[in-house]
Amino acid sequence: MNNTTLKEISTVLGLSISTVSRALKNHPDIAEKTKQRVTELATTLDYEPNANAIQLRTSKSNVFGLVVPFISNFFYHSFISSVEEESRRNNYSLMILQSGDDPFVEITNLKLCRQNRISGLFACISTQTTHVEAYLKLKELDIPVIFFDKVPDVGNCNKVCVADEASATMAATAILEKKKKKVLAIFGNNNLLITRKRLSAFTKTIDNKINLLIHHANNAEEAEALTLASLSQNPDTVFCMSDEILTGAMKAIQKSALKVPGDISVIAISNGFIPKLYYPEITYVETSGYKLGKLAFTSMMACLAGSTFMHELTTESILVEGGSI
Repeated sequence: MNNTTLKEISTVLGLSISTVSRALKNHPDIAEKTKQRVTELATTLDYEPNANAIQLRTSKSNVFGLVVPFISNFFYHSFISSVEEESRRNNYSLMILQSGDDPFVEITNLKLCRQNRISGLFACISTQTTHVEAYLKLKELDIPVIFFDKVPDVGNCNKVCVADEASATMAATAILEKKKKKVLAIFGNNNLLITRKRLSAFTKTIDNKINLLIHHANNAEEAEALTLASLSQNPDTVFCMSDEILTGAMKAIQKSALKVPGDISVIAISNGFIPKLYYPEITYVETSGYKLGKLAFTSMMACLAGSTFMHELTTESILVEGGSI
């Protein structure tokens, strides 16, 4: 492990520690020749700033926290990749924590974030989270919080979301245009704002024009069981609110040996990866985790720059035609 210090560099070069420190920070008061000497020696000795000392001095680190229910979810995976990419580009690191969709683990993760003196937090709440006081305490410590995807149903906080109402409206419109008669529509946990937004927009667009069978599933396994049980009612189309629900519904359809779209049509709201795993590919309304990550990072940097304006931002969605409807 390299333990080169500013003092050692200053001793070798015959400079004060403060001069070495300012030279490494490219301070304008330091001569270019001195900066070059200091930088060359620091590179040769593989000098690295003491992160702990910096944290103690500034009360912050160049680290962002990111709390997500499951890293394995492709939507969150693409969101994380996007935020990590932007963090690295702006000289920040990213501490990624998963809650397992457990509010108690979520609280523990927030404690870890405080202990590591993070500069800001990106947070996707669990399905069981009903209170966000722990997040508000971070704001009191001058740590900005950007909620994304699954966001709390409260005001006075920064949120970035996919266009939930627009996405659901787009999917419902596609179903009506195909003149479908009976749709099995599977939504997520009804405690979540994202579910309620999508359900409201979807049913409003359908407007009793066709027969709707509405169910809620917390995971792929429940979606599979609900789909299997509902196929006896002969729906001609299955709408899936998310990728997780889509995987469960498709497993049920395959178990039942139904052909898509000959026997049954399928449409989903998706990040875009899962629909391409099937043949024919599933028609979906794109909700991009990668684009959402870019938007979340822009919002975070605005907060760090001093913005106190609380807002909810959304990304644009598009319909991607497959061969499933």
